[in-house]
Amino acid sequence: MIDLKPVYGSADFKTVFEQNKVDSGIEQTEQILSILEDVRLNQDQALLKYTELYDGQKIDKLKVPVKYLKESYDNLESELRSALEFIKQRIENYEMKIKHPNLDLDEFKYVYHALEKVGFYVPGGKALYPSSVLMSIIAAQVAGVSEIHVVTPTFTNNNITFATLYICGVENVYTVGGAQAVAALAYGTETIPKVDKIVGPGNSFVANAKRLVFGQVGIDMIAGPSEILLYVDQTADPDAVVFDIFAQAEHDPEARTFLISESADVLETVREKVRERLVDQVRSKIIEQSLNNNHYSITGERAELVALINYIAPEHVSIQHQAATEIISQIKYAGAVFKGNYSPEAIGDYVAGPSHVLPTNSSARFSHGLNVNDFLTGHAVIDINSDTYQAIVDPAIRVAEAEGLYCHAESLKIRKEK
Repeated sequence: MIDLKPVYGSADFKTVFEQNKVDSGIEQTEQILSILEDVRLNQDQALLKYTELYDGQKIDKLKVPVKYLKESYDNLESELRSALEFIKQRIENYEMKIKHPNLDLDEFKYVYHALEKVGFYVPGGKALYPSSVLMSIIAAQVAGVSEIHVVTPTFTNNNITFATLYICGVENVYTVGGAQAVAALAYGTETIPKVDKIVGPGNSFVANAKRLVFGQVGIDMIAGPSEILLYVDQTADPDAVVFDIFAQAEHDPEARTFLISESADVLETVREKVRERLVDQVRSKIIEQSLNNNHYSITGERAELVALINYIAPEHVSIQHQAATEIISQIKYAGAVFKGNYSPEAIGDYVAGPSHVLPTNSSARFSHGLNVNDFLTGHAVIDINSDTYQAIVDPAIRVAEAEGLYCHAESLKIRKEK
């Protein structure tokens, strides 16, 4: 039975929020470390063993034949195929617009190069997510990544994940999941090559395995349960707001939803509709668990609520408020911001353009959502002429001597004009 928490004031909620933050610790460290080491030493043999042990699948080959990807594509219903191809084009257009250009300045250049090899983890245990394929792989392709390798705990030969990978032109796909898949990408095996970066969401084992291999290989982020914060007033459609809440809550019992407003009456209207509409939802049990676990209603003055948004730094922020433009101008920390009635978070999950791979658990305070530039590395090219050198070298010599790095200073002095 739905049991919504009370409406909190902004100040009181901060205490509740700190007490209920998602624990980002590594609960399964010992087990994951054992898997990582086993895969590093025993490679494909270990992957086949864990696939049978954890996924109940006895297979003899890890790589998916390209013909299976094509068969999945050929068997797609035409309307769905068109939808996926339309979304692909939208994402490509967006990523091309935000890709960093090389800079050519007077004394410097800054140049970007695509990563060579990237590994993508595509979830496939409880459900299939073609949108996650599109939202991550297309950005890498626009960046110019030359080798894309996909691991996924998907074992049926005819499915939408395989079809979407075919649409993206990906051929290196391996049916392996969990921490063992992360290990394969981090260390390499006979079948799966070592990559430069691992990207993509997964369960806690996947997330914590990525944490443990970071440094040996790059990662995108440590993804936690999904979350949304909705800032609403009396101009928002309460029925639409309810389904925005449900859309996030149906992901997972641990998904987090925040509803904030300057009006307690607006909050209560939405809360009543949540109670009314919940029973009719297909995924009502998951939604109910999520709302009972992690749904918070908060009221306060506008300045307090904007400060609260920046404090929480949610994955998704939806502003359905008559002062949306002003409020959004004050938001500094969020995975993505959705303005108005026609920009619901669900449109961002599929077709808006920006990636839905976003920072969670307040990590938007120091990171950003996945995009094309995460698949680029950059470096400066310094090209200083003689006149500029003579004008700037003395301060460098003085600091080098103060640091006791006398050969540094001599390297500079020797180039000074007599």
